[in-house]
Amino acid sequence: MNAHPQRLIDAMATTIVGQRDVVEALMLGLLANGHVLLEGPPGLAKTLACRTLAAALGGEFKRIQFTPDLLPSDIVGTRIFDQHERAFATVLGPIFANIVLADEINRAPAKVQSALLEAMQERQVTIGPQTHRLPLPFLVMATMNPLDSEGTYALPVAQMDRFLVKIDVGYPTRDEELEILERFAVRDTLPLEAVATLDDVARWRAQAHDVHLESKVKAYIVELVASTRERERAYIDYGASPRATLAIANLARGKAFLGGRDYVVPDDVRAVAPLALRHRIGFNYRVTTDGVGVAALLDRLIAAVPTP
Repeated sequence: MNAHPQRLIDAMATTIVGQRDVVEALMLGLLANGHVLLEGPPGLAKTLACRTLAAALGGEFKRIQFTPDLLPSDIVGTRIFDQHERAFATVLGPIFANIVLADEINRAPAKVQSALLEAMQERQVTIGPQTHRLPLPFLVMATMNPLDSEGTYALPVAQMDRFLVKIDVGYPTRDEELEILERFAVRDTLPLEAVATLDDVARWRAQAHDVHLESKVKAYIVELVASTRERERAYIDYGASPRATLAIANLARGKAFLGGRDYVVPDDVRAVAPLALRHRIGFNYRVTTDGVGVAALLDRLIAAVPTP
């Protein structure tokens, strides 16, 4: 029996208290075949959310804990000399999995971050003279702490752009935190059983890809992204790239699919635009010094573009 994406969302809700926006954003990344970056202070269930999604899917899952002494070969693998065979053998790294959790990705320096670029963009890695294809589906879910935390490194702009969405994970409400206390104070989180298969994911992606995108909505997406390069110049050093245009279109299709529609409406675009834009726009220091805030500025930019 074919599973529905809502079944996956409901299964995750049994472990993740609140954070409905986070769970939906993870699902949108899965449907749009894009990588997901979660940012927030420690203890907000970022890692748990990623592990829960992987468990609910039943695919192969690997976790990489990023540390300052991590090497690129620790991620992609390496070649070793087999004395018995008198030949080099390739040892594949943990990147060879359906879902890879890069935990605290900004704890490692730029050289290690660059090891992920080929894998994230090309779905392949090069080890020595050989290129190895990664399994399908392949999804990187990365967590990071805010840059003002001790012992973190800024991610390269090129790598930030490889993430389809960036999710800002906030603190729970008082009621949600009370539920967390009631549910988990005396017991650990229970392991989640798989409620969907990798074949289900492939089917969902095909269905989401077939969601109709009207020409007026396409023009609206283009105008929205272009506005990030032309407006609010006092707060923005550089706007979003065409990759953001593609990201918004794919996310909007996923949003419509989750809503049970076979066509995209402007509300879908507005809902997903912050996920695709917040990490692709070069905000400058005035956003902080003037007390504007990235979220409020994004809302202002989106609201300024007329809807079709």
